Amino acid sequence: MSGRRSRRNSVTAPGNGSSGGRRGGAEIESKKKRKQLVIHQALNADPVDVKTLRQCAVSEGGLLSDEIRRKVWPKLLNVNVYALPSKPGKDIREGHKDYSQVVMDVQRSLRRFPSGMRADQRAVLQEQLINVILYVLQRNKQLHYYQGYHDIVVTILLVVGERMASALMEILSSHHLRDFMDPTMDSTKHILNYLMPILEQVKPDLHDFMHRAELGTIFALSWLITWYGHVLSEFRHTVRLYDFFLASHPLMPVYLAAAIVLHREREVLQCECDMPSLHQLLSHIPANLPYERLIVSAGELYCRCPPAQLARQAALQLHKRIVAEVTRCLVKRMSLYR
Repeated sequence: MSGRRSRRNSVTAPGNGSSGGRRGGAEIESKKKRKQLVIHQALNADPVDVKTLRQCAVSEGGLLSDEIRRKVWPKLLNVNVYALPSKPGKDIREGHKDYSQVVMDVQRSLRRFPSGMRADQRAVLQEQLINVILYVLQRNKQLHYYQGYHDIVVTILLVVGERMASALMEILSSHHLRDFMDPTMDSTKHILNYLMPILEQVKPDLHDFMHRAELGTIFALSWLITWYGHVLSEFRHTVRLYDFFLASHPLMPVYLAAAIVLHREREVLQCECDMPSLHQLLSHIPANLPYERLIVSAGELYCRCPPAQLARQAALQLHKRIVAEVTRCLVKRMSLYR
């Protein structure tokens, strides 16, 4: 009897799991279709329902496909799709001060293109990538190229194409990425300084551990200035984050950085409390991060620690560091006169 019961259980269990799997898959497809309908209705509203598009970009699954992104991303940035810039001519490269650096960075960007792409197709896209970057810089003399900018441009280019990428990147560069495109790194460093106040407010013990290790925030530099494009291995994860960032406050990549560190709290606290060990741990992003949960967490951190509050805390921390440095210098100088 026990043998028959055991055999019956072993037969029915997979059946139940299979049924549950089919049911789960059907529910996922149903949710996708409902979301596609909501996006379609928002795009066809007069005027376009940008608020709903933002909600769809942020919510689970983001914008679902590159086909939808090509329609929605321009709406999120208020780009007129009927007045796109012409394809740049070769003259845009002549004498441009950043041309050589841009070419070197683009040539090193092979892994950012789909692995199965033919060499001739990739060569065309690399030329387009150079064109888009130089187009934005040529039209906006106040913007300065930085290494890592091309990682953002290539993501946009692969989704929307050259002309639309030029239009989107011109707006992004003047708004979301503006602080990274100053002639110095001062504004970028200031943005990085927003990270620690978030951790201090949410997890003081974690913050203090990182502070004792004198880690700083440089481990997150490439995350922010490339919108994670340089550090993520799968393109689908990158474009999912771009959905989120394009629909959110320009500082949202900082909140996501805080969410990632908080998610890895146990790993951090188990690490040696020194800068090299922690930097090596955190600068490498695991491939299996739960991105949807992290996006939700980043949104919650944004509400809990709004940008204005972070700005005040970052300024206060900077003031404390300056005072401490001046004090150390004075003490050292006074010791020379003893």
